[in-house]
Amino acid sequence: MLQGPTAVAARRWIKHTAITGGLEILSLAARSGLAPGQHNAGAIFTLHHVRPPEGKVFDPAAHLTVTPDFLEAAIVALKASGRKPVALADLPARMAQGDVEPLMAFTLDDGYKDNLEFALPIFERNEVPFTVFVTGGFVDRTHSIWWKTAEALIGKLDRFDFDFGDGPTRVTTRSLQQKYAAYDRLYHAINCSDQHVIIERLDAYARANGIEPLEIVDREVMNEADLRQLTKSPFARLGAHTISHCSMAHLPEDELHSEIERSADRVEAITGKRPRAFAYPYGDSCAVGEREFQAVRQAGFDLAVTTMPDVIRDTSVNEPHRLNRISLNGYYQKTRYAEILASGLPFAARKLVSG
Repeated sequence: MLQGPTAVAARRWIKHTAITGGLEILSLAARSGLAPGQHNAGAIFTLHHVRPPEGKVFDPAAHLTVTPDFLEAAIVALKASGRKPVALADLPARMAQGDVEPLMAFTLDDGYKDNLEFALPIFERNEVPFTVFVTGGFVDRTHSIWWKTAEALIGKLDRFDFDFGDGPTRVTTRSLQQKYAAYDRLYHAINCSDQHVIIERLDAYARANGIEPLEIVDREVMNEADLRQLTKSPFARLGAHTISHCSMAHLPEDELHSEIERSADRVEAITGKRPRAFAYPYGDSCAVGEREFQAVRQAGFDLAVTTMPDVIRDTSVNEPHRLNRISLNGYYQKTRYAEILASGLPFAARKLVSG
């Protein structure tokens, strides 16, 4: 049985191969008329980075980056298929009105500088509204982006000692496989947990090894001036995304409400308007649940988005604070994949298989 870094590499390869194969089969079935999609469904797409390829050898978060060419090609293909772009905040109301056209909305999480440089011109050129979800602590350079700190640290070192939560451990990161294994171990330690202690530990260790986490944030994320420039576009809107990019399900009640309210305040300070939309950091079932849905609703947001993958159906408008999104993923940059995902067919097939 495979173990250690080799097992991690094998799991990554199997997962990507299975997803690619599934998307190809469903795309072929849809084009052949054998598996019609849910053409009246809405689709909310989520992105993070939009920028040209950087040619990284060690790129553990490659799924968070798509190229400008792919984004534009996907938009053109989706519009050609009859899908109409709308602003995220308008999507539930449009669906509730019984819009006969299939709708789509675009969102970008965290507020990276490339959203301004590369994504904005594409959305403007194609007349597509979009929403950028702003993490207040990234804008103000008070909070680090742990996955970027981890990438820089693991990429630099051949080995390190780190406490993942169960005591100090020596981790070897000499080979590429070992680096991916170390990153995955850190991800699993942070995911589904109160992550602040481990992130503080990671930041301190990075600084001890000549890496300043907040310099990474400054290099990668838009500041307030950038965001003000972005919102001069009639197609751009801002939404709230907490202050610390926390796993909200693991926060005490008072911290939960503080993160929500302060993030709304931060966006309002930039735009002069209270944000209507909220995005849950991480957004999966480990990071968000019924308590968080209710807290965001009580804070006055019109809607909120998760990262739980699915289309938006007619019934979704009854629960606007738990909306699904579809990731435009850096590993699967083909327009036919975007089209088949928007149809809802992969999610219906998954539910059928899982019973």
